[in-house]
Amino acid sequence: MENEGDQAFIPRTTRSKAAGGGLEGGYWSDDEGFELKSFRLCLKLVGVGDHSNIWRTGFSWSVFLVLAIGVPVLSHFVLSCDTCDASHRRPYDAVVQLSLSVFAIISFACLSSWCRKYGLKRFLFLDKLDDESHWIQQRYKQQLRRSMKLLCVYVLPCFALESAYRIWWYVTGATQIPYYQNMYVSDTIACILQLSSWVYRISIFIIVCILYQSICYLQIFKLEDFAQVFQRESEVGSILKEHLRMRRNLRIISHRFRKFILLSLIGVSASQFFSLLVTIRSNANNNLFEFGELAICSINLVAGLFICLRSATKITHKAQSVTSLAAKWHICATINSYDDMDGETPTSQLPTTNQVFPANIDWVLDEEEEDVDDDQDNTKLVPIFAHTISFQKRQALVTYLENNRAGMTVFGFMMDRTWLHTIFGIELALLLWLLNKTIGIC
Repeated sequence: MENEGDQAFIPRTTRSKAAGGGLEGGYWSDDEGFELKSFRLCLKLVGVGDHSNIWRTGFSWSVFLVLAIGVPVLSHFVLSCDTCDASHRRPYDAVVQLSLSVFAIISFACLSSWCRKYGLKRFLFLDKLDDESHWIQQRYKQQLRRSMKLLCVYVLPCFALESAYRIWWYVTGATQIPYYQNMYVSDTIACILQLSSWVYRISIFIIVCILYQSICYLQIFKLEDFAQVFQRESEVGSILKEHLRMRRNLRIISHRFRKFILLSLIGVSASQFFSLLVTIRSNANNNLFEFGELAICSINLVAGLFICLRSATKITHKAQSVTSLAAKWHICATINSYDDMDGETPTSQLPTTNQVFPANIDWVLDEEEEDVDDDQDNTKLVPIFAHTISFQKRQALVTYLENNRAGMTVFGFMMDRTWLHTIFGIELALLLWLLNKTIGIC
């Protein structure tokens, strides 16, 4: 337990799996793939990939303090450029720097705490991934590859825009911007530090959001694999045991990320409302040069929150759709059960095999088939093994699932679509109130 924080992010195991397991030689072999190496490298670049000794920990915190706090403070007060022309003034710089630094502090604190307390291997459930099926391991590898692409998609375009703006700002306003001794050297160093600080703060926040997404998708893959128990002969006890294990994993994930999700939701809302307040004030003179940096910052923060909320609601929907699938499985078995002892159904009309319904029966209309994207929540009948599980056991299982809904939570609140609708309603009410107090008064 004490040494888990010292373990590498990607486990390198060469042990073989048992029959029915994963890949030969273990899924996480020495040849771990480009996407996994890149994922580990990104964590090390933001300073949380290795806290194995006091020197590396000190270096990590030093980089954080310099890029997340020191550079933004100096940039705002030293390079405020109040005497510059309208194109080079930065009236929204305080909002941008404060927003990015606050989210960088939240993200770095969470990552450091998780790394120190759990170790990244255990935190990402990679220590038990070899026990999962080959299908889950392959899907998780693909998800990690998509996660790296998603990180690049969100960070690189905005970084390119920010770089172009910074270079333009220093080149065209060189004579107006404060500098120390040599103008060219001073501006070059300041530009590099500002861009490094910007990409560091944005990246660390997006990385935490993508970590959350990856963990959620791993549980989604497990839920999809778990749903197959209703397609084969299974015992209620084994189904219940597996469902309890998945509910426990979801509770663990919810507990670990609840502070980050709540603080991100509050922080993004406060940042966007304050940004709206300063841009719609009566004396605001908005143009592309002044408003562009604020827009880029807002896009990244909202995108990160969107990744978290979408992942949480998707896994909650998947987890709760298991109840619908179990109820459908139960009713199909009940309809096709042998009632010949009561004299209600002639036995000659019943099939002779245990599997009553063929697996390919579908009640979906042809024109609706393309809209069905959830294999667990559809109108397909499931194959039934009527002789294996009694009515009482099936009813008890369905009752348990109905009264013990699984999903992602934040301090006890289920993160489902109803929860999202509630958040949207609150945000809309606050927006209308703010507009009434500003535009209405003006």
